[in-house]
Amino acid sequence: MPEEDDVREHVTRWQDYKFGMFIHWGIYSEIGVIESWSLVPQPVSWMYRPRRERSMSYNEYVDFYHNLYRSFYPFHFNPSEWAEAASYAGMKYMVFTTKHHDGFCMFDTKATDYKVTSKDCPYGRTSHPNIAKEVFQAFREKGIMPGAYFSVADWHHQDYWWDFFPPKDTKINYPVKDFPEKWERFQDFLVQQVCELTDGTYGDLEMLWFDLCHPTEDGSAEVPWDRMASVARANQPGIMMVARGTGGKYENYKTPEQTIPEEALDCPWESCITMTGSWSYRPGWAYKSTREILNILVKVVSRGGSLLLNVGPRPDGTLEDEAYERLHEIGDWMQVNSDAIYGTKAWSTCQDGKVCFTSKGDTVYAFYMAGEGEDGLPSEITFGGVNPSGSITMLGYDKPLKWKRNADGRITVIIPQKLRDKLPCQHIWTLKMNGTKE
Repeated sequence: MPEEDDVREHVTRWQDYKFGMFIHWGIYSEIGVIESWSLVPQPVSWMYRPRRERSMSYNEYVDFYHNLYRSFYPFHFNPSEWAEAASYAGMKYMVFTTKHHDGFCMFDTKATDYKVTSKDCPYGRTSHPNIAKEVFQAFREKGIMPGAYFSVADWHHQDYWWDFFPPKDTKINYPVKDFPEKWERFQDFLVQQVCELTDGTYGDLEMLWFDLCHPTEDGSAEVPWDRMASVARANQPGIMMVARGTGGKYENYKTPEQTIPEEALDCPWESCITMTGSWSYRPGWAYKSTREILNILVKVVSRGGSLLLNVGPRPDGTLEDEAYERLHEIGDWMQVNSDAIYGTKAWSTCQDGKVCFTSKGDTVYAFYMAGEGEDGLPSEITFGGVNPSGSITMLGYDKPLKWKRNADGRITVIIPQKLRDKLPCQHIWTLKMNGTKE
């Protein structure tokens, strides 16, 4: 947990939200690549450029990529539609990519002209070109607290990837000890942009979510965390800073990526997980099923974490139909089961077979997660890890359920045929009880 009282209070409040939307959107969406990664000159398959651009030399491709902003014009951009879908899905916070590793800014920075509000970007000549501001405002109007993703790496900036040397990987491509003035300038650049994002132009932000936080392998380039925190918290007292992977006081919560811990962690945390196999828009990529996403949500929350579920808008500013379908179906489930998600803590037992647990005060929730090919509830649900007292009910069903304690101490709940014939929701069903630890 952070040192400052107001930040600790902020983290504690955020931990109750449990469910948020991550949005990866930028000029990379124009050509359907995995964010900025095709700029990295490494033989890693998921970093490869699109097949139609593979005839270009590396330098030709970099020039082509960096000029994508000259055609960026999302003519159907309407963040209120995203916010409406997120709100129905039960999301309480969001994180938007204000700047990914390619350096292109989706906000109106004064530190560079490589931005969506540039006169060289077609969208920059519209009446409301400041995309980040529009996104944050739309979500805030739905009661969803916005946060800003911000990459420390900047592969467009001459003081990060200097064109005097070829880049080799994601790190700074020049020796900092030989050119300290370049790194000093880049630190000033970072501080300026953090100040811009928090100076009130974009309203109150939930957090600054920093990525690629290690500019060099040897630690010779120190990121100015103290300066950035001082500026950000002078502008917005108590704002969270999520300096991923740094392990220091500015990593206010942990962010395991595309994974769920086996057990509860002893610190605030969030799993960031994609709806498809990619963070950004990739044409034709399959979406996870609603059941799979709900299983992820329940497992994450049962371990005391939050789920930041990612969507990748298309170049025109719309989400794919499948994204809206998943969000609506998640929302249908949350209408019944949200009490077992929001404001809960990990129980002493995270999971027992198909049953996951959360708790809120003396109340314990037990989620039965249907298995592959299982379309409904079984006649009995058996689990250990809880000593119930009093009645056991199911969210969305208004009658108490019969239950018994088995010889081995485990609990079996009887599911009546009437309930099985008319289920309150799909995929996962939630039992509610007062209980103590075994």
